[in-house]
Amino acid sequence: MNSKLTAERLCRQAIVYVRQSSPGQVLHNLESQRRQYGLVDHARELGFVQVSVIDDDLGRSGSGLMDRPGFQKLVAAVCTGEVGAIFCIEASRLARNGRDWHHLIELCGMTGAVVIDPDGVYDPSFINDRLLLGLKGTMSEFELNLLRQRSLEAIRQKAGRGELKFHLPIGFVWSENGKVEMDPDHRIQQAIHLVFSKMTELGSIRQVLLWFRREKVFLPAKAEGSGHQVIWKLPVYNTIYHMLQNAMYAGAYVFGKTESRTKIVDGRMRKSIGHHKPQDSWTVTTVRL
Repeated sequence: MNSKLTAERLCRQAIVYVRQSSPGQVLHNLESQRRQYGLVDHARELGFVQVSVIDDDLGRSGSGLMDRPGFQKLVAAVCTGEVGAIFCIEASRLARNGRDWHHLIELCGMTGAVVIDPDGVYDPSFINDRLLLGLKGTMSEFELNLLRQRSLEAIRQKAGRGELKFHLPIGFVWSENGKVEMDPDHRIQQAIHLVFSKMTELGSIRQVLLWFRREKVFLPAKAEGSGHQVIWKLPVYNTIYHMLQNAMYAGAYVFGKTESRTKIVDGRMRKSIGHHKPQDSWTVTTVRL
């Protein structure tokens, strides 16, 4: 029996924290789930009578950019002083960012709870154990950043070859060999050509819009939430504007025009998208249409 598992701690509650980062892992990485839920038996073998499982965060990232109700429940339980130990299969299950990790370790040190993983029992009130826990948290955060960096670089390389697939504007489709091609529907092609010819003739987006609505000429659009289904409707200003501003219609494959940014709202991180990046940071590749 480990000397850190005192009788006083064994009388308290043990919590097994279960988390997987994405819905795909929840569906396919079943062995990880079995290992995490198996910690319940391990806790009882160590002498804990009261063992509970917190698995509200299955399918939620631990990067700190997503709300984790399970982690908040864990923190609240530790604050009560009724938790003797937290069980996890590795530090990354508890948190992938230093803020959450160190906050939890600080609370455990204050309330006398220990952290237990397959490598050992750690008491945050001991300086050496606190150092090891800090290193585990730092390595977990570094690993996440390294994986993210590799993924972004792979995306940029693929975009540089014009092979990264994303939602194409109306009038374009992905071919079977992964190339961008014009929609084989001649009616859609003619409608798009008409927009550009009218822009050349009339000289302004407003005049083009007025002509289409006056003549009751419908333009194709992608139905929301229906995949590739095309609907026909009278255009609005943004329909004409975005079509004329899209580089794809000029034969250029463009990636990286916008970026997501994180901001703090009511003490929580929120992501927003649509911020335009400097033009020299875009990936532009000529495509044959």
